[in-house]
Order: sequence, then structure tokens, then C-alpha cells
Amino acid sequence: MQKIASLIVLIIFISCNSKAQNTSKENKKYKIVKTESEWKALLSPLQFNVLREAGTERPFTSSLNKNDKKGTYVCAACKTALYKSEHKFDSGTGWPSFYSAVKENVELDVDYKMGYARTELKCNTCGGHLGHSFDDGPKPTGKRHCINGAALEFISKE
Repeated sequence: MQKIASLIVLIIFISCNSKAQNTSKENKKYKIVKTESEWKALLSPLQFNVLREAGTERPFTSSLNKNDKKGTYVCAACKTALYKSEHKFDSGTGWPSFYSAVKENVELDVDYKMGYARTELKCNTCGGHLGHSFDDGPKPTGKRHCINGAALEFISKE
């Protein structure tokens, strides 16, 4: 019993460690920088919550989830190209999912907001939160970039 109690205390101590909230790139300088009020004037409340506050939209609410048109998905904040339609797939999770990104435009970071390490995806131009990467995607990469539709805009090829 004492071993279990010690293990629980250790887990709580590790998860509450203040350094766990820091990321390796928290001091990164992005090409596009705006004040909070400038972002709020530019974005809808949902876009601001997702992109600037790392929020998550409700599943199955984005019109982009079932979008099967050819084109490019860009950052809703700065219009940087992030994903190509040919890399999109239906993951069944309720969020637009991609197995590959425009590599130089999507930054991989680590967040501990859930108490454990997750790979966070950000726009490499403005730092906007896009979603998270998981290792349960299709070939050829095996990755699933689970992206908030509110973080994206779609530009049709047509």
C-alpha cells in the first residue's frame, strides 16, 4: 500500500513540475507578430481561441472536415500555405486530418497542457496553434495531423 501511495505522490509531483509547462521554442520569434488586440480585430472569436489561445473547436463542427475539393489549406491568421488537399484523409475523429504538411511552414513543438507530452503543430510564420500530431495516420508517413478547422482557410485550385 505504501508503494502505491509513494507512486501516486511521485506522479502528482512530476505532473505539477512548473518546468513541464515550458516548451523548447517559447522564445521563438515569428515573421508575423501582432498584439492581442490586433489578432482579435483580424480573427473571429473561435479563430482567436484556437490560433492564439491554443483552444480546440468541437469535433464535427468544421465545414473543412468533409471538404474533398482540390486546393491548399492556409493559416486563417496569416495565409501561409500549410497543407495540400492531396494529403488530407478522413480520420473519423471530427477534425480535418492530414498525413503530411508543407514542412517548412508547420512547426512541431511540445505541449504539456494535458499533463503529458504531445506534439503540437503551429504555423511557422505567425505561431498560431493548429492542432496536434499523432502516430496513427496512414502510409506513407504514419502521421495524423489533427487540425482545428478554425485555424485554416481553404483556397480552391479551381
